[in-house]
Amino acid sequence: MNTQASNSRLQLDEHEARWFAIYTRYKREKLIRKRLAQKGVTTYLPVQQFVRHYTRKVKVVDLPLISCYLFVKITKGEYISVLETPDVLHFVRNANEMMAIPEAEIEVMRRVVGEQSDIEVNKSTFQYGDEVEIIGGRLTGIKGTLIENHTNKNLLIELNQIGYTLQLQVDSSLLRRVSSAKKTAALATSTRIRERSA
Repeated sequence: MNTQASNSRLQLDEHEARWFAIYTRYKREKLIRKRLAQKGVTTYLPVQQFVRHYTRKVKVVDLPLISCYLFVKITKGEYISVLETPDVLHFVRNANEMMAIPEAEIEVMRRVVGEQSDIEVNKSTFQYGDEVEIIGGRLTGIKGTLIENHTNKNLLIELNQIGYTLQLQVDSSLLRRVSSAKKTAALATSTRIRERSA
């Protein structure tokens, strides 16, 4: 596939609305979401619920999954309108280029924040570095790397376009090994040897 043609499909388009990330002032994500909604701009703010214990009460608060990030689905014509919104600092760029975020990565975040996945696990045949896939629950089909193999099963999911890594705790009974750590390491070594030979 032509790289230039592929990249052009990931940038701002005149007619097709695509997802982009904007960087906001601290603790202004919800306010900006409201302002953009008033302009008719489609937004997505992934949030997680946390319980806060105070002296006289317990309060449940929603906090952004990624601080100071808000996602907008826009066409080229809406770019300036978003940028001129108060408390929006700039669009998140990759190597100084605005690159659209694949719908699949937005979907991963939607599923992650909607899933109760902090389950404690005691047994596993998996090893650190294994490439695994979730095979049960709302997160079915999501793949990642196992980064812990003790009591808690920590799964690392890298979102390439956003430039962030999400860490989940997933019951080992809901995991399937895609590739072992040893096989992945051997493949990486083989690739490095071929590159040096070339």
